[in-house]
Amino acid sequence: MSHWTDAIIGERMAVDGSFSDRVTASQFSTAEWDLIMTATDLEMVEAEDPEAARIVANTDDVAAIIPELESIRAQTAAMGGGPTSEEQTPSGGGIVGSIKRALGLGSDGDDGDGVDGEKLAAAEELTAEYAEALQTHLEEADRFEQARQAYLDR
Repeated sequence: MSHWTDAIIGERMAVDGSFSDRVTASQFSTAEWDLIMTATDLEMVEAEDPEAARIVANTDDVAAIIPELESIRAQTAAMGGGPTSEEQTPSGGGIVGSIKRALGLGSDGDDGDGVDGEKLAAAEELTAEYAEALQTHLEEADRFEQARQAYLDR
C-alpha cells in the first residue's frame, strides 16, 4: 500500500525547493532538515470534511533523532576540515552509537534523554511551517482535493 503523499510527490518536490530558503534561514543544515523530515509523518486532520481538512506534521518521532543532529554537525565539520565536537557527542557518535540511541539503549556518556528542547521546538515549528506551505501549494495548484481523497483511501 502506498502512502497518501505518493499521490502528490511532484508538489512535495516543488515545496521542498521553495522551502529550502526557509531551511537555510533556520538553525538547521540541509542534512539535519532531511533527517527531521524523515522522522516527520505528514497527516491530514478532519480529512472527512473538505472545508476543514488540514495537513499537519506529526513530529512524535522527531525527539528520537534530535541527539543525532549534533552528530551530523560534527561529521559535516570534519569533512570540511573544521574541528569536530566528538567530546560533545554522547558515546563519541558514529554508527554504533547512533544505532544504540535509536534502539533506546543510550550510552555511558548519556546523562539524560539527550534531547535538546530548543532544537526540538524549532524542528516542530519548522515542520509545521512546511505542512502549511504544502497545503497552500496544493490548494493553489487545485490538487488538495486529490490529496485529501488519497488520504481517505489509504
